[in-house]
Amino acid sequence: MRSRCTTFAAAVLAAALGAAAAEAHHAFAAEFDREQPIELVGTITRVEWTNPHARFYVDAPDPELDGEVVNWNFELSSPNGLMRQGWRPDSLEIGDEVRVMGWRARNHAHVANTRCVEKDGQRLFAGSSAQVEGCTDD
Repeated sequence: MRSRCTTFAAAVLAAALGAAAAEAHHAFAAEFDREQPIELVGTITRVEWTNPHARFYVDAPDPELDGEVVNWNFELSSPNGLMRQGWRPDSLEIGDEVRVMGWRARNHAHVANTRCVEKDGQRLFAGSSAQVEGCTDD
């Protein structure tokens, strides 16, 4: 009987910790700031089509460093979520010129959450954690 109680208590604790970790992971406002929108034009240097979030890196001028070119790290949704938005693993490739709209990270200088990516005049909604509908200029 004691073994069953211990197992049950361990299972409850694991579920509670797992739920807390998942909530923390998906808390957009904890890492990114809607009050710090960013829009950059630059060149893709790297693409990571991996879970839990795809990422891409862009060489682009930093508006706060008098236009000095830096490498930005942009977070996207999961690959599965992106595919539901019309993306493919080759939607972004090294060397592509893109315009990226999103929100800056609170604690990292050149990290942002992606709202929208424009490439060759086509816009793709990034499936951001911020739950913004569509991909418009507003």
